[in-house]
Amino acid sequence: MDAQRAQEVADSTTMANVLYNGSRIYIEHVDQQNGMATIHSLDNPNSKQSVSVSSLIEQ
Repeated sequence: MDAQRAQEVADSTTMANVLYNGSRIYIEHVDQQNGMATIHSLDNPNSKQSVSVSSLIEQ
C-alpha cells in the first residue's frame, strides 16, 4: 500500500480489510511524508505500533 491510499483508508468511514503480518489492523494515523502509519490490531486495540505503509496489504 502507498501512503496516499493508507490516508484514504484512515479517513474513510467504511472499515477496509487491511492486513499487517497476516493480522487485520486499523489505521489510526498516516505520516505521508515519512511513509509511516500508526496502527493497531483489531484483536488488541491497546497495542499501537508505527509501521511502514508499504508493509500494509489491502484485501
